Amino acid sequence: MAFTKVCKIEDIIPGTGVVALLNGEQVAIFRPRATEEVFAINNMDPFFQANVLSRGLICEHKDELWVASPLKKQRFNLATGVCMEDEQFNVKSYKARVVKGAVEIAA
Repeated sequence: MAFTKVCKIEDIIPGTGVVALLNGEQVAIFRPRATEEVFAINNMDPFFQANVLSRGLICEHKDELWVASPLKKQRFNLATGVCMEDEQFNVKSYKARVVKGAVEIAA
């Protein structure tokens, strides 16, 4: 599995997300806490076909992290991309890691 460096960990303010272009796809990268834990899912909100998930609100439900779309607040699991409200609208998830301060995403 090949990883691609997309940014530095300090480029992502804790509690927020950013977007990177990876092989022609917009990938939303989230840093939920001030640690080096990161998550990556497709940036496209499948309900509205809009690239906005990186701007969503990070939330926790039953000890799992989710992002609520800024449009209609449907929630997507940061680890798996599963949509809480309707699994027909899941998004792709990516393996993400931090190595020596660099955020890397697996294509």
